[in-house]
Amino acid sequence: MSDKFVYVTYIRTTPEKLWEALTTPEFQKQYWFGIEQECDWTVGASWTMRFTDGRVADAGEVLEIDPPKRLVLKWQHEWRPELKAEGPARCVYELEPMDGFVKLTITHTIDQAQSKLIEAVSGGWPKILSSLKSLLETGTALPEIPKTP
Repeated sequence: MSDKFVYVTYIRTTPEKLWEALTTPEFQKQYWFGIEQECDWTVGASWTMRFTDGRVADAGEVLEIDPPKRLVLKWQHEWRPELKAEGPARCVYELEPMDGFVKLTITHTIDQAQSKLIEAVSGGWPKILSSLKSLLETGTALPEIPKTP
């Protein structure tokens, strides 16, 4: 049994600019509220996301890469023990050019029914991708969005 979260957004940009935003640490830091990633973006490469204090948030491996169309990551949460215990997830980024904008689909899956990780990412991805959309369309990312009670 598995669990899945899918998020689709449309961003007024080019596939190349969106790809750059998804894979460049300096760009990502702006819309991911200070978190940055480390990777050389080749199949089999390790991938790490770090908090501003250097702690590892998530880590994994590049499973597939087809710039600027598709990226598949093995995704292991690292800092909340109950989420880390669920094991690795899979995150697929799909970019589809439209007429003057890009359809971005994020699909996050794990082989775990009623996953706490999927519950967590279902709250995180909308905030992150809204900030990304704002950054690409207006030049300014959103401020960090507080957690709802």
